[in-house]
Amino acid sequence: MSVFTIAILLGFLGLFMGSFAGASVWRLRARQLRLDEKAGEKISKAEKTQVAKLKKQSLLNDRSVCLHCGHQLAWYDLVPLVSWLELGGKCRYCGKPIGKFEPLIEVATGLFFVVSYLFWPTLLSDPYALAHFAIWLIAGVGLITLSVYDFKWFLLPNPVVFTLIGLGFVNSLLVLVQDKFMTTDILSILAACGFLSGLYYVIYVGSRHQWVGFGDIKLGLALALLLANWQQAALALFLANAIGTLIFLPLMLSGKVERQARIPFGPLLISGWFFAGLFGPQIISWYLKLALGVS
Repeated sequence: MSVFTIAILLGFLGLFMGSFAGASVWRLRARQLRLDEKAGEKISKAEKTQVAKLKKQSLLNDRSVCLHCGHQLAWYDLVPLVSWLELGGKCRYCGKPIGKFEPLIEVATGLFFVVSYLFWPTLLSDPYALAHFAIWLIAGVGLITLSVYDFKWFLLPNPVVFTLIGLGFVNSLLVLVQDKFMTTDILSILAACGFLSGLYYVIYVGSRHQWVGFGDIKLGLALALLLANWQQAALALFLANAIGTLIFLPLMLSGKVERQARIPFGPLLISGWFFAGLFGPQIISWYLKLALGVS
């Protein structure tokens, strides 16, 4: 099978997984609102209505419904991207706008699958390499879900984060088994956790929970285990901060974002993970050559 054919197939798979990710965002939100309500926190009328329409709590077994009219959606309403375009971005049953977030998530996930395959840093020629790649793709679906959720509500839901930590543990274990538990690999994984989780824990405690949330610490642990390499983890941390500076500093200087505004750091960390995971070896090699003056 050609590279082009595999990329196309992965793109379609990514679209379907993106549809699942988009639906999961709202199911996670409904679950969180139920927990908030039980804890005595106030939630808006609109959010209560959404909770009532998303009755079940299971991320895997819920049937998708329209968030406006509550009508259960048929399979032909859920064809990734195609259904949204066919209906003009509106519900088939009540005619109200579905929103652009859902198709954007589907396209983003499809692109993630294709780009990951085309730029995967190692040959997919043995079971270990294929396992790492599969974990990367599965983790990517969860991380896209987290990015959207954190961007909208400044929260990283535990069910997804803990699942990603589990995937990361399996990924790191595969690295250790593949290299026969070399001490350097063990130290590298521990150092990666220190960079992407331990450092945020220090900031979390030092700032008295003001600068970062505990969710960022857990997310950092998941990303570190998924990278399983201290150099790439350090690069991911650098890139996350660099991307955040490039995006938010101009907005703050122009007054479009207040200096004390809350910034969702989860998507930035995930962006750093993406670039470090796919292009980390090349970036690190380029930097070392530049720093050491090697041509």
